[in-house]
Amino acid sequence: MQKVEQEISRLINECKYDEVTKLFNTLSGGKRLRAKLILKIAKESEDAPLLAAIVELIHAASLLHDDVIDEADTRRGVASVNATEGSKIAVMLGDVLYSKAFTELVAFDKDVAKTIAASVTALSKGEMMDVKMAQIFNSDEKQYLEMLYLKTATLIEAAAKASALLVGKDAQKYAIYGKNLGLSFQIIDDILDITSNEATLGKPAMNDFVEGKCTLPYIYLYESLGNEDKEKLLRLHGKKISAQESAWILTQMREHKTIEKSFKLAQKLSDEAKELVADDEDLVNILNTMIKRSY
Repeated sequence: MQKVEQEISRLINECKYDEVTKLFNTLSGGKRLRAKLILKIAKESEDAPLLAAIVELIHAASLLHDDVIDEADTRRGVASVNATEGSKIAVMLGDVLYSKAFTELVAFDKDVAKTIAASVTALSKGEMMDVKMAQIFNSDEKQYLEMLYLKTATLIEAAAKASALLVGKDAQKYAIYGKNLGLSFQIIDDILDITSNEATLGKPAMNDFVEGKCTLPYIYLYESLGNEDKEKLLRLHGKKISAQESAWILTQMREHKTIEKSFKLAQKLSDEAKELVADDEDLVNILNTMIKRSY
């Protein structure tokens, strides 16, 4: 990972603007899941660290834009760029990162570059779907999973597929692995938004629901409730909720086992991915770590 961080620093410094360097250095690197995946799959390639750095810049850019759209004040427990510098600066910083990433990406093989580039288009489409779906209570599991794939899983899928292409491995197999990993990862995130506390999350618990997002546990809950309780859940959607209202939602989720049902889907997707890479201990361990994480 040290080589990846060095490549990221080099790319940022090549922008030749101190403000970009300063603001980028305030961002939390996060888990670097996509970079780790590329290094594991394409460990024989000397270009793997650069590809990993490019994907991490794209991911960082998408989070900057996501925070502006969500009007989020924090990201990973620290103040977001739009909170400290304003939305205009956050959007422009994201644009710089996207542009620099694509400038470097064109030097790669056409199929590798196209795989990453296509995922960014899908990611943007997924973000638009997420915003649209937050306007009303969405109870359609299929539609939600499609949005989840586009917004979150597609870049992880592309990272796995592109790194396989880089070293001549079975690209389709690794693409499915990456897709399932991405979907499982986000479903676990959705669960943790409900079950973890603010100190762990870096944001209030149940923040997704307050912002108008209906993740799997809420979709499954809606399906399980009687008409009166369904109406109550709809009234709470997209609003600041009290401790008593939060407790009611949690009680209903426990009664109807909607969190367990959501976890079961994440586990199923993870297990399917494990079968594809059963002979690669590192990739299996990534799945095991993801499914067991507390944040």
